[in-house]
Amino acid sequence: MTRTRTALSIGVAATLGPHLIAQIARVAEDAGFHSLWVNDTPDGDAIAALGAAARVTDRLRLATGVVPLDRRGPAEIIGALDRAGIPDERLVLGVGSGAARSGQLALVADGVGRLREARSAQIVVGALGPRMRRLAAREADGPLLSWLTPEAAAAQREEAIAEREETRTHLYVRTAFDVGARDRMLREADRYASYPNYAANFARLGFDARDTVLPAPGTQDVAERLGAYLAAVDEVVLRAIVAEDDFAEYEAFVTEAAAARDAGL
Repeated sequence: MTRTRTALSIGVAATLGPHLIAQIARVAEDAGFHSLWVNDTPDGDAIAALGAAARVTDRLRLATGVVPLDRRGPAEIIGALDRAGIPDERLVLGVGSGAARSGQLALVADGVGRLREARSAQIVVGALGPRMRRLAAREADGPLLSWLTPEAAAAQREEAIAEREETRTHLYVRTAFDVGARDRMLREADRYASYPNYAANFARLGFDARDTVLPAPGTQDVAERLGAYLAAVDEVVLRAIVAEDDFAEYEAFVTEAAAARDAGL
């Protein structure tokens, strides 16, 4: 399969609200980023936020990363998409198993199938373990990965391609340009490392959550490490970590990310 140029995108949390996310979408589109990914949370509606972003942008792809199917079923997701008015050709619908403690594979397989029947948008699956990654490659358009080194991400991309050649692999990378935001980023890494399923995954893979962030601990430069991530997968999503959740900080993040992109390509 011919490798296309890796896409570079920005990721934020839905807790920022539709107004701020629409502002971020405008500057991300103007800066030439591929997509804006928005995490769906109990106190933040990613689909509604992306609807606001769609109304103020023309080309930017709009992605959910991810909607948990244990909390929002396919019928609710479809209704929310209808209300948001996001064109399917610009939508990447990321879904996952959320906090389900059993039947995760069946939950996701059923959800992907029902969403496929209703919408023509690209569908990706948040995937941690190998069985969910295989499902994402076979039944959706690919996996959405996170908390990986470039080397581990490249290996998981090759595994996905072995399942289905056309699959595309997307990767969240927590990123902080502002020195004042780096402690916040490392605290988030430590929090994820404390979750049993993530802790077990890090133990299997042989690295720590702190090894997967940009810039790497002990360094200042994002561009060199970003180049390694861009070589590993089909789309890198820079999950923005800023010191304060206001527009000026996210605008500065987008500007810094564009500079790192241009330096690292």
